[in-house]
Amino acid sequence: MDELDLMDGMDKGGRFVDWVRAVHPVHLRFSGQRTGAHALSAFPKALRIISSRPMRAILALEDGRYFEGDSFGATGFTVGEIVFNTSMTGYQEVVTDPSYRGQIVAMTCPLIGNYGVNPLDQESAQPHVRGFVIEELSPVASSWRSRMGLGDYLKHWKIPGIQGIDTRALTRHLREKGAMKACISTDPSLTVEEVIKRAMEGTGVEGMDFVKEVTTPAAYEWDPADTLSRKWTIVKGDGVVQVGDDGEAYETLPPIRHRVVAFDFGIKYNILRQLRQEGFKVFVVPATATVEDVLALEPDGIFLSNGPGDPAALTYIHGTVKGLMGKKPIFGICLGHQLLSYAFGGKTFKLKFGHHGGNQPVQDLKTGRVAITAQNHGFAVDPDSLPSNVEVTHINLNDQTVEGMRHKELPIFSVQYHPEAAPGPHDADYFFGEFSKMIDACKGH
Repeated sequence: MDELDLMDGMDKGGRFVDWVRAVHPVHLRFSGQRTGAHALSAFPKALRIISSRPMRAILALEDGRYFEGDSFGATGFTVGEIVFNTSMTGYQEVVTDPSYRGQIVAMTCPLIGNYGVNPLDQESAQPHVRGFVIEELSPVASSWRSRMGLGDYLKHWKIPGIQGIDTRALTRHLREKGAMKACISTDPSLTVEEVIKRAMEGTGVEGMDFVKEVTTPAAYEWDPADTLSRKWTIVKGDGVVQVGDDGEAYETLPPIRHRVVAFDFGIKYNILRQLRQEGFKVFVVPATATVEDVLALEPDGIFLSNGPGDPAALTYIHGTVKGLMGKKPIFGICLGHQLLSYAFGGKTFKLKFGHHGGNQPVQDLKTGRVAITAQNHGFAVDPDSLPSNVEVTHINLNDQTVEGMRHKELPIFSVQYHPEAAPGPHDADYFFGEFSKMIDACKGH
């Protein structure tokens, strides 16, 4: 067991001991003369904290590279494609993003878990990552909003994590070699070679349809009571905000102006919130919905959401999207953007290590304006495959890949990144307003 001696300096009444008990699940013993219950309120010369050694874990990559660290979250083993995410905050939004289905995510930010997790920051009903890799898990969740520590949260959902590894070395390796299959294991009976073998035998994301695992089983109306989409604020005043049943203040939602159907390929809650905040009434449909299903809801527009997996594998969706072209205005994000390219007659290709994080620079080719964006995708649209009636509108300044496109004749546009990004950045959230303006134009307003 590891030992840490905390010498003189404990305040009177044992309050320091109470603090230690609250923030760290450790065993306490005193090196002073008195022991037992009476010692907890005494002034010992030294307080010795003895904590149990964490369970060891192995992260093995399919190319033979491996890292040893400490387990957190669930025990056991998991296999998936490993990618790195460069966000400095928003780890709960990352693990609950359905677009990460089938993947192990490594965070480049060195300290994770410092503000815990809470129900309001989830982007879906549950986590979707196969595993979580970090350099250091904060032992303290320091936030008034926290309801649970990250380790306990992942353990509840049976998701293994590993900490204490050099995430800088891992990130550099993935940048040089590319995203690849990996395995996290806490099983002490498995050798490193056996964990590597499991990584090699696992499935990646190419050719995989993970949308069927995350889409809604049935159509539904989003937030009919207008309580889930309100924007929280610290400002309180007549007419500007509403005070909810929880006593918190929220900005008043605008009146409904348009009805839209949103395809759920793995849609994030904040997309639905922002659509409603822009004046949309949203009806969500499964990925398997047909053209007839959609048009029967009489929408003013159609939204194509984000989602996981390989867009080339979703042939049953390609035809549906193509069938809706010209029927209603269409706006696509992330996977929805890629699916539009197939409906146009184009195709996608696999990126070396993808774009995952909140610091991707994107340029609007019409205005020259650059936005810092949040992204999460491993595939990109091939610009050479697009027909002449589709123009590229935005590019990534890091690698020049397609980040946005627009049909020259039909009311259709899309972006590869996330204008709704939670917790941010918010440079691109104006696209929801652009969608509303497009629908207005088609209505003749």
